[in-house]
Amino acid sequence: MTTKQAFFLVGGAVRDALLGWPVKDRDWLVVGGDPAQMREAGFVAVGRDFPVFLHPETHEEYALARTERKTAPGYHGFAFHAAPDVTLEQDLARRDLTINAMAQDTSGQIIDPYGGQRDLAARVLRHVSPAFAEDPVRILRLARFAARFEGFTVAPETLALMREMVAAGEVDALVAERVWQEFAKGLMEAQPARMIEVLRDCGALARLAPELEALFGVPQPPAHHPEVDTGIHVLMVLQQCARQQAPLTVRYASLCHDLGKGLTPADVLPRHIGHESRGLPLVQRLSERWRVPSDCRELAELVAREHTHVHQSESFSPEARLRLMERCDAWRRPERFEQLLWACECDARGRLGLEDRPYPQREKLLHDLRAVQAVDLAAVSAQALAEGRKGPEIGRAVQRARLAALDN
Repeated sequence: MTTKQAFFLVGGAVRDALLGWPVKDRDWLVVGGDPAQMREAGFVAVGRDFPVFLHPETHEEYALARTERKTAPGYHGFAFHAAPDVTLEQDLARRDLTINAMAQDTSGQIIDPYGGQRDLAARVLRHVSPAFAEDPVRILRLARFAARFEGFTVAPETLALMREMVAAGEVDALVAERVWQEFAKGLMEAQPARMIEVLRDCGALARLAPELEALFGVPQPPAHHPEVDTGIHVLMVLQQCARQQAPLTVRYASLCHDLGKGLTPADVLPRHIGHESRGLPLVQRLSERWRVPSDCRELAELVAREHTHVHQSESFSPEARLRLMERCDAWRRPERFEQLLWACECDARGRLGLEDRPYPQREKLLHDLRAVQAVDLAAVSAQALAEGRKGPEIGRAVQRARLAALDN
């Protein structure tokens, strides 16, 4: 390698170290280098759109310093220029937020030309330059960072720029896979409700998920929902998911569980009779738009359809509880049934002043599931056959055995 090359640790590794957080991934920037020199030093090229290499020993990523130029709307409309004459400051200028636009040289010195340390101390998410507006994914990334970094606010000028981007239609050009990728990451952060709040503030939620936007301002009965507002309730349910460290499937289902309340006729508010059936097509539409994975989509549909029944299950007869489990395909999909109950508990606790109330329905239905799973179906079927029963009669014998297990 020539002496002209310089290596810098960049991005999240620098930011997280300054926050005192563990550094998980380390990305490196190479200033003054070219692809031939990297290959000669044993680095393996992996970049498709611009020069990125893997270190031959650590396998960490090393990217050549580059600049970007907007060429078309949306996420993919960029031309890249990577050359030895691109400076460190030029490369950092193309990054999204000041807290992500810092570098550290090999001696440990921090290079911070755009005030990232200042904004970390002030807990502010601020764009580096007007080039932020060239990439609509940055709106999603900023919202995701708001969900990760508790107590951080969005700089007023950055929020204004995001609103301009939404008005210009940049968000409409986002590809579904990238929207889901960023949403999924944001849902798994410690403060997922903040992601939704930021997207609402800039107008992006109404473009990306009008079904969710429609929930804000819709009232619910105060006796059951002291927070009243349906949108606020959904945010509180998301926070319950984070509090309980629920998986992505449960968090997405919780996000979608009350979509039907956005279609409740005004003359029957604040009641929402039938919102479960009204919500199911909306869940399906949102999942299709974002190309949500099947496990998340299927649980979201199940929770939207059955969450009220789960809440009411304490008063159900054994026959009604058995029918509930049958509708949920609990015998073949016990893990999904358990996640349904988990989402329902988060729903019940995602209400003002009720965050710690007991939710016995979850444990009772899990107890029911275990009781039914313990039924020896082979023995029941064999006994029915020995008695000369066939076809549907064997099925009825199985049902009677399952019901007896619940009665006990």
